[in-house]
Amino acid sequence: MAELLRGAPIAAQITEELQGRVERLAARGVAPKLAIVRVGERPDDLSYERGACKRADKVGIAVEKFVLPADCEQADLLDVIEHINADPTIHGCLVFRPLPKQLDEDAVCAALDPAKDVDGITPGSLFGVFANRPCGFAPCTAEAVVELLERSGVALEGARVTVVGRSLVIGRPVALMLQARNATVTMCHTRTRDLAGACRAAEVLVVAAGHTRTVGADCVAPGQVVVDVGINWDEGAGKLVGDVCFDEAEPVVARITPVPGGVGAVTTAVLAQHVVTAAERAVL
Repeated sequence: MAELLRGAPIAAQITEELQGRVERLAARGVAPKLAIVRVGERPDDLSYERGACKRADKVGIAVEKFVLPADCEQADLLDVIEHINADPTIHGCLVFRPLPKQLDEDAVCAALDPAKDVDGITPGSLFGVFANRPCGFAPCTAEAVVELLERSGVALEGARVTVVGRSLVIGRPVALMLQARNATVTMCHTRTRDLAGACRAAEVLVVAAGHTRTVGADCVAPGQVVVDVGINWDEGAGKLVGDVCFDEAEPVVARITPVPGGVGAVTTAVLAQHVVTAAERAVL
């Protein structure tokens, strides 16, 4: 039976660390503040918003919400972004995506000040990840994977890591962040030839394919650490499941994240961490 890598204890560690940093900012007259920009009422956005607000409250971060109707115009959303950029009391901004089809998501991302981009959506933030430079911030979920591994004592230097997934939200940035920690990373996707073989060869397996049951018993090996980033609704089972067939992988591998209760629990803590860091940078 594998050890479960639960996110809650990691998130609690990060939250406790941030509380001290917020107190030090308060002593300087600075109150960290997060702007949340939401278009419409998507259930997944609302769920993440509740989690982000709850985490912010624990840390001591103020939250201001900017909610637009699902049929809003591009100009309306860009006006909100311009307001957030110009407001010195707002240190970080979270824009929920995907945006409705009538909106130009790339233009919205590009309009946000990279200094306030706490979820890695601007070109400036992505450049920082790809060049391993401290400008902007990495996508929260990608960084949550790295935080979970490092704080769980998983040795990354020299480790063979396979990342399944190539999105700019998780797959590509997490692969580069792991390389920056001297892991030897193989990036795969659902069209990789012999995906199972590439997965079995890894000591650490990160699965962010966005598809249920991408990784099954044929993809895992004894001694592995498996991080399942996927969040999918299984109609047949009537529950949330990951991209990994947990029931098949758990008896084989050494350590594995549950879904839910794994990476997702760390993501809001990383978001709060980014907001506090942005506030600290603003007063340097």
